[in-house]
Amino acid sequence: MLPNAEGVFETHQSVHPVSVIMYKHDLVYLTEDASHDAAIEHINEEAFGPGRFTRAAARIREQGPHDLSLSFICADDGETIASVRMTPVLAGAVKGHLLGPLAVRPSHKNMGIGRELVRIAVEAARRKGSEAVILVGDPPYYGPLGFEKVAYNALTFPGPVDPGRVLVVPIAEGAHERLKGVIAWRP
Repeated sequence: MLPNAEGVFETHQSVHPVSVIMYKHDLVYLTEDASHDAAIEHINEEAFGPGRFTRAAARIREQGPHDLSLSFICADDGETIASVRMTPVLAGAVKGHLLGPLAVRPSHKNMGIGRELVRIAVEAARRKGSEAVILVGDPPYYGPLGFEKVAYNALTFPGPVDPGRVLVVPIAEGAHERLKGVIAWRP
């Protein structure tokens, strides 16, 4: 291709404009407050359905409130699109926190939002003096986020749990060894 008389390169092929849809996300991570309750309930319903209330971890959460200072949401352009909650628990002899539920709206999945919420929540628990962050979840997802398997059947939940899905980020020295016994809400 050679420049024309004005020095501009021209093509003699027809060029069709391509529409490109670009999504701009204005993500903000905030500490949860009461104004987020309805949106969080909707997100959890969307993610887990009615069966979410029958899970063993839900039985623990029913025993007392979650810790608002360690629970977080992600908002996109002002709309709450994800959340994670932390519930104070005594797990054997460990004063820790139960992470969950963690949920992200389908429109925002696979963007790293859930991983960032977990990172924020675990770091906040560490700063607050929690000895461990425990959850029931998928090892392939949570393993890269620092979670390790708890010893098989070491913790007794108020309902059936797959022992291979009980995971922990041990924060305090000797936390793994002290994770033996009942797990329940603590004031």
